[in-house]
Amino acid sequence: MSRFSSERLAALDPYVPGEQPRDMKYVKLNTNESPFPPAPAVLQAVAAEAGKLNLYCDPDCTRLRAAAAALYGLAPENILPVNGSDEALYFAFTAFCGSARPMAFADITYGFYPVFAAVTCTPAHILPLREDFSLDPADYCGLHENIVLANPNAPTGMALAPADIEKILLSNPDNVVIVDEAYVDFGGESCVPLIGKYDNLLVVQTFSKSRSLAGARLGFALGNAALIGDLNTVKFSTNPYNVNRMTQAAGMAAIASQDYTLENCRRVAENRAYTARALEDMGFRVLPSKANFLFAAHPAAAGQALYRALKDRGVLVRWFDKPRIRDWLRITIGSREQMDALLAAMKTILNDERSA
Repeated sequence: MSRFSSERLAALDPYVPGEQPRDMKYVKLNTNESPFPPAPAVLQAVAAEAGKLNLYCDPDCTRLRAAAAALYGLAPENILPVNGSDEALYFAFTAFCGSARPMAFADITYGFYPVFAAVTCTPAHILPLREDFSLDPADYCGLHENIVLANPNAPTGMALAPADIEKILLSNPDNVVIVDEAYVDFGGESCVPLIGKYDNLLVVQTFSKSRSLAGARLGFALGNAALIGDLNTVKFSTNPYNVNRMTQAAGMAAIASQDYTLENCRRVAENRAYTARALEDMGFRVLPSKANFLFAAHPAAAGQALYRALKDRGVLVRWFDKPRIRDWLRITIGSREQMDALLAAMKTILNDERSA
C-alpha cells in the first residue's frame, strides 16, 4: 500500500473473485458463469449501440426499468438497475447501515457481505449455519437488526422458502431485510411477490447467471419505492451513469428473450441433477442445490488437494480456505460436455488416491 492510504483502507480484507487464469485453456467451473452465450437478440442490441458510445447513457435507465417492471410485475419506481448485483448490495450497506446499525448474515455465505460491512463501518453480526449447512430462520427472527440473506445461499446452494423469509420480515419490521437472489432462477422461489406487502424488503437479482450477461454487469434492486429512492440517492451521489448504454440494451433484449432464458435454466438444472448423481456414486456428499452450482465434499480426499489435482488436469472449480468448508468444493454447472470432463477427471483423481 502507498504511504498515503488511510488506516481504514489498510485494515480492509478485500473480496477475492474466482480465478480468471490466462496460462492455458480450462474447463472453467469456478465462477458460476453461464455455459451458454447471450440470446441472439442481445448480441444484435449491443451491436446497434456500439456506434453511440460517444454519448452518455440514460442515467435513469428509463426503458430498461419499464421492461424490468413488466418482467417482475412491479412499477418502475420499485426498480433500480445497477452495475451488477454487487453494486446494489454496496448501495444498500451504504444507505441503511453504519457504525450504529449492524448487519446480520450467515458465517458461510457470499464473501462480499463482510467486505461491504467493513467498508461502510458496519458491525457484522455473524450467525452460524446449522451443522448440515442449512439456515435456521428462527436465528433471524426478532433480531431488530438489518439482515442480508443469500437465497439460494452461496456457496451451499441451499434455499429457504418465501414463507420462512416472511417470518423474518414480520419479526424485524423496523429493519431492512435484503434477499440476495443471484441464483433464484435455477430452482429457488423468489420473494419479489412479497414486495407489495413489506416496506422493509429489498430483493437483489442479477442477469449475470441465468441470462448469460456476467461480462455486461447488470443487476437490479427491487423493493418499496422509498427504499429504491434511498439507493438512488447513493447512486446519484457516486456514479449516476452506472449502467452503460450497451448493457442497458443487452438487458432489454434479454428480458424480451425470456423463453431462451427459461430453456437454459432448464438445461442447467438437468445437468446439475446429472452431476450430483454421478458425484454421489463416487462417494461425495453433495448438498441439495437450487443454484447453478453444487457444493460437494469427499470423505477420502481433502478439498484443497482435489482442487489442485483438478486444476492440474485443466478443470477449474472453487475452493475456499475457510473454517468448516475447507474440504468442500463449489462446482459451477456447465454444459454436459464440461460436466463429463469434470467427472472423468474426478474419477481419475480418486482412483489414483486409492492406488497410491
